Amino acid sequence: MNLVLVAHGTRKQRGVSLIGDLAAQVSLTLDRPVHVAFVDVLGPTPAELLSAALDRPAVLVPAFLARGYHVTTDIPAHVDVSGHADVTVTQALGPDPALVRVLVDRLIESGWCPEDSVVLAAAGTSDRTALRDLHTTAAWLSATIGSRVEPAFAATGRPRVADAVAALRTRGRRVVVASYLLSEGMFQDRLRAAGADLVTDPLGTHPGVARLIAARFARARVAAQAQG
Repeated sequence: MNLVLVAHGTRKQRGVSLIGDLAAQVSLTLDRPVHVAFVDVLGPTPAELLSAALDRPAVLVPAFLARGYHVTTDIPAHVDVSGHADVTVTQALGPDPALVRVLVDRLIESGWCPEDSVVLAAAGTSDRTALRDLHTTAAWLSATIGSRVEPAFAATGRPRVADAVAALRTRGRRVVVASYLLSEGMFQDRLRAAGADLVTDPLGTHPGVARLIAARFARARVAAQAQG
């Protein structure tokens, strides 16, 4: 069975390396090779990997923090184009309580205190389903840390992170931006330039992210084997 981690794709080498590092961590956990594919910017694409292994079942895990166009449209289109008849596509990584635990760890690492105001900063989307997912994550994080978390966006969507930070400044508390991004890059740079007192690191290769991806693969493999 082929295991494929599917990411967006980026021209930033740091982002490409991070996906490779995540795949390597998951491969060690599962003791199986995990391949990497990208839906945009660079290859190989999911269709290319699947077409090269039509004789073996495949499981694709979308490395996205919310559902959206790439998860609901792009990846299924790649599966169709490949002609592969035995592909399981799991749900996106988020929303998931495991990611909330990673966010809390990143907050603690940054020096966050319970009295601080917190912005959950995502890349941004115009997809309503993805927006619901992001607001769900913000609500779960709010419940976990015991104070309201304001969602905001580095690109598409309102409010922008800088505007959310400025609005929270009026409360007279420190403002902490919780990065809801997978990797370093242009969007993380925007978060650091948004005027907050603290900005957490991206979720990146936190062990909780790798464990979540491994669990997605493992459950899909068990389900596929049970059906076979």
